[in-house]
Amino acid sequence: MRFATVDLGKGAAVTVTAGLTSDSPDGLQQAQIRATRTPVGVPPLVVGDQGAFASLASGSERTKFEQLKADSGYLKEPLATELANDAHHFSDGAVQLLKFHGSYQQDNRENRQKGKDKDWQMMLRLRSPGGRIPASLFLAMDDLADRLGNGTLRATTRQAFQMHGVRKGNLKEVIGTIVRSMGSTLAACGDINRNVMAPAAPFETGAYPAARRLADDIADLLAPTAAEGSYLDLWVDGELSYRIKPSAPVKKVRKRQLEGGVFSGDVNEPLYGSTYLPRKFKVAVTVPGDNSVDLLTQDIGLVAFAYPNGKLRGCNVYVGGGMGRTHNKEETFARTADPLGYVAAEHVLDLVQAIAAVQRDHGDRQQRRHSRMKYLIHGRGIAWFKTELTGRYFQHPLKALQKEPTNKLLDYLGWHRQGPSTWFVGLPVLSGRVSGAFKAGLRQMVDTYQLEIRLTPNQDLLLCNIGTSQKASVRAALAALGIDNPGETSLLARHALACPALPLCGLAVTEAERGLPAILERLESQLRQLQIDRSILVRVTGCPNGCARPYMAELGLVGSGPNQYQLWLGGTPNLSRLAEPYLERLNLDALETTLEPLLRGWGEAGGRGSFGDHIHSLGREAVLALLPKE
Repeated sequence: MRFATVDLGKGAAVTVTAGLTSDSPDGLQQAQIRATRTPVGVPPLVVGDQGAFASLASGSERTKFEQLKADSGYLKEPLATELANDAHHFSDGAVQLLKFHGSYQQDNRENRQKGKDKDWQMMLRLRSPGGRIPASLFLAMDDLADRLGNGTLRATTRQAFQMHGVRKGNLKEVIGTIVRSMGSTLAACGDINRNVMAPAAPFETGAYPAARRLADDIADLLAPTAAEGSYLDLWVDGELSYRIKPSAPVKKVRKRQLEGGVFSGDVNEPLYGSTYLPRKFKVAVTVPGDNSVDLLTQDIGLVAFAYPNGKLRGCNVYVGGGMGRTHNKEETFARTADPLGYVAAEHVLDLVQAIAAVQRDHGDRQQRRHSRMKYLIHGRGIAWFKTELTGRYFQHPLKALQKEPTNKLLDYLGWHRQGPSTWFVGLPVLSGRVSGAFKAGLRQMVDTYQLEIRLTPNQDLLLCNIGTSQKASVRAALAALGIDNPGETSLLARHALACPALPLCGLAVTEAERGLPAILERLESQLRQLQIDRSILVRVTGCPNGCARPYMAELGLVGSGPNQYQLWLGGTPNLSRLAEPYLERLNLDALETTLEPLLRGWGEAGGRGSFGDHIHSLGREAVLALLPKE
């Protein structure tokens, strides 16, 4: 199969695919032509065969990092040796393996002093499919944060709690306590499948229960095998009772990881092999119409359809999304996923592990910034990907997509009925930071009523399983914390996101979480002055890696220097279209004057559509004409 893309200008491109297809009559060569709009910042495909990826399939020589993984004994050494020494921090090799165990090494940049060692500390992240945090796990995390962390917890944009400020000498106690409290940090980071997302709302109707079960099953399906043994050896002295306990369907499908193209060739780590994946891998499951999970930003996005009795019927499947990019490296870019097709329920798990295996074999292992599956699909095309997938890895039908309703970004804030005699309440938590009086009050409610917590992709928090008889007491406890109406927030805060950034993230070049409240306050004041009462989806990151998914925002600020940001505009409130970059270095002091002409024009146009749609309808040249020249 060969591919060529011709750039037609003004964001349009034609992709030509020619070759043998499985449904070609008599094996005759057919040509398929697909017209697409290529967003600004996403280069058109290079004409010709895109087979130059340095991948396992191409037999390329291993890089130093790939060799480190291969020599680690399934992610164990040198990490195990260094855990036992008295050093205050890990070596670079151990740090790379530590990620697979759910932790990053950081230093507090604000505590750096010339001639002194850095303030080394660890951040760790939970593995919590669908954001589910049992009461016992939250209480353990709360205690650990106070005793051995920095006193706070943080809900991430992938529905997991992060804990900061853990010293190297305390790491084993912290992770061991989490494991013994019904939790895990295995594969929360690293070149492996990360936390599987799903709608956090514990609704018991429609496809929601099936979507939650599927997220749990995928998390267990894509969990490593041999590396799980290393994980338990390091953190709970090899206690096998804490192994992942997959469902019967997952056990059945996992056995097929030893078969066909899915098999890595390593019987100890049948899906991943000793070098695991080229880079991180992200999966989300949702239900028709609910885009709380930012579906198109995932490596695999699944939309679950259910029968009237709630049983899973099948899934629409999207592949090749991803947010991370690097400034001044045009070969890196944000990308939304392509539709792959519809798969019946009985084949969903096989398809998921088959897709991961294609990325394992064909993803770029030479240039890490180019190793995500989005680059594989962009470079070779979705037609090639589907042909390779169904030819060697997946032998079941992929049908046309099922019709879906228009998506909405649902947040579940406020009170909702969960079941016949239970409720849940969604609490807004700006940037996901749980600290101070709110953290203490939350602990008291969870402890008193044994409430389950669900974390949302919007960094908010749901208190679940509240009995009807408990509702008044929980409402009073929330009021005592100043949360009288949890369903109400300020205009822009409701859906705004920010990454942690400074001072702990080693990649951050400017503020995000700490700067977000002031940014929102300034923007809300400007909207009031312009008599605009419509919301804008705002997302802020301290670097271009895109952890808060800023490239889907109506207004995205992406750190490009101290107090400076790239300005991205034109996403949608329901997260269905990529934004585009308009300014490389917007000084935050000039935020209002820069946006004034755009906001004023939106207001004068009646403000009926969203701000992102207004930007999109103006067109790139018209928007640039309203912005200051760089």
